[in-house]
Amino acid sequence: MISGVDVKSFDPAVRLQDDFYAYINGRWARSTQIPASKARWGTYDELRETAALQVRAILEDVLKNPGAAGSETRKIADLYTTFIDDKARNARGFAPLAPEFERIAAAKRHQDLAPLIAELERQGVTVPFDVFVGQDAQNAERYVVYAAQSGLGLPDRDYYLNDTDKKLMAVRQAYLQHITKLFTMQGDTQAERRAADVLAVETRLAQLQWTRVESREALKTYNPRTVAQLAEEAPGLDWAAYLRAAGIEGKAKSLVVRQPSYFVGLSKLVPEVPLEQWQSYFKWHVLAAYAPYLARDVADERFAFTGTVLRGVPENEPPWRQAQQFVDSIMGEAVGKLYVARHFPPENKARVLAMVNNFLATFREGIDELEWMSPATKKEAQAKLALFTPKIGYPDVWRDYSALTTSSTDLIANVRAGRRHAFDRGIAKLGKPVDRGEWGFTPQTVNASYSPLQNAITFPAALLQPPFFDVKAEDAINYGTVGTSIGHEISHGFDDQGSRYDGHGNLRNWWTAEDRAAFTARANGLVQQYSAFSPVPGYFVNGQFTLGENIGDNSGVTIAYKAYRKSLGGKPSPVIDGLTGEQRLYIGWAVKFRTLQREEAAIVQLKSDPHSPGEFRVKGTLANQAGFYEAFDIKPGDRMYRPPEQRVKLW
Repeated sequence: MISGVDVKSFDPAVRLQDDFYAYINGRWARSTQIPASKARWGTYDELRETAALQVRAILEDVLKNPGAAGSETRKIADLYTTFIDDKARNARGFAPLAPEFERIAAAKRHQDLAPLIAELERQGVTVPFDVFVGQDAQNAERYVVYAAQSGLGLPDRDYYLNDTDKKLMAVRQAYLQHITKLFTMQGDTQAERRAADVLAVETRLAQLQWTRVESREALKTYNPRTVAQLAEEAPGLDWAAYLRAAGIEGKAKSLVVRQPSYFVGLSKLVPEVPLEQWQSYFKWHVLAAYAPYLARDVADERFAFTGTVLRGVPENEPPWRQAQQFVDSIMGEAVGKLYVARHFPPENKARVLAMVNNFLATFREGIDELEWMSPATKKEAQAKLALFTPKIGYPDVWRDYSALTTSSTDLIANVRAGRRHAFDRGIAKLGKPVDRGEWGFTPQTVNASYSPLQNAITFPAALLQPPFFDVKAEDAINYGTVGTSIGHEISHGFDDQGSRYDGHGNLRNWWTAEDRAAFTARANGLVQQYSAFSPVPGYFVNGQFTLGENIGDNSGVTIAYKAYRKSLGGKPSPVIDGLTGEQRLYIGWAVKFRTLQREEAAIVQLKSDPHSPGEFRVKGTLANQAGFYEAFDIKPGDRMYRPPEQRVKLW
């Protein structure tokens, strides 16, 4: 067995007891540059690049032999070839968007906006609210319609409302210029006025919106309303017309409204804002949604803002990668089926599943050992854990794309068809049994997840390859990389929001009041720890917004350590390359999150991403791990040291 550890990346100029992240990743950081087409670069990004090249080879084979008309491979080929056909894209200009522009111009009354919103939403265009179908959080055996705030073109409400942060204000000004330019390129003679209209409308929407911290609270965002109640609370929109145009009428008698006050405010805003401003707003978001698929100069202008201004990325992805991402967005599971056949051998699934079972057993033991939880709540926690469902590699039943029609010549038609197919597929779930085997990821996705409504953890095939998972490496490094991900996702079932759901996926309080108070007090310790981290001068991690992920990290590493020790069967860990198994596990954690990131992208992450930046995922977590102190002899006086009474342990 190889260790799986690249000791050449270690930086001997740094004491690991003072900065473990810099010690493990220092040489790598100095010798690595962020690729010109990336906002960040690190272990996850390297693996995503590997998966992208694997998929590229698959798509090249599909293009050589696309198969019969109507087959999945022919549809994949249609999507890819129309995307990379620059000659056709450039020749058509903005003409393909004429139906959308005419529909917007045809709105003569504020009452006409509701069906317009529904039609644009079916096409993936940003509108003031999102409507989607998901499991009912209080009856997870049925589907229900959810309604949530939306409507902004910038990453977060802070970009509109903060008038003291010069960086955010500069982005806002650049956004106004970008809107003006795209309107001008489209030939609109009122480009400046329209751009001002758009920013004015979006600013008013931002003023109504809940913060991201508020919007992640499971109890606050579950607010059932009958259609009649919604029409009474928010009469400014014609809800009957909206539901009819969205294909929902008659299929749902109620909706779950995630941010009720937003919809009440929006109801008042709709008739207050002049119709011409709404038309500018909707026209802009049609342009923004379709710009990446129009003529190349239009796509380039869109990237100049979303890529360069927002995230500091100098260059767009090469055309093949953009085309691949487009195909994935429309027919991801069809590509995934081909990916699994080529890149995910059965032994990978078997070994990961064995690890998952070991982690579940370890978590089960950990619940029994908790000193702060009562027997009654422990019993409920064990019942939830017993119902966990692991999804490894790929779904048991593949998604059906037979209803999707594609064109071999018309890219915009393919964009419309793909987005409508996805929206309508969601609406078609209403009234049907819940499909607990459904996946939220494609197999070629490098990521993992926990679904509280399905009580399921998901690990796609692309994640389960080096450097995250190496069947040739000794277990310790795998426990530090993919193992900590397994522990992390299990822990999400018991984080500050996941713990609101029971094992069947229902929002139900299975805690005693005393136990919830003890849990919250410990979780608040993590909020304080992470809120002190500053990745960019003047910007701090939002410890409350990132709490769920930070609980997942801290608990996941704790479980990984215990599970690894459990796997040894009482024997000492093997020493390889001069490192014990316990040391290799923690090294795997540090390598997993090594990251270089552009400053602009880091600010976007802090404002919109519930994950802490990689450096602080490593250092913040390890400073709470008793096993880490033992493995590397961390003592008082070391910068990585935190007194025992200040270390946070939840699970």
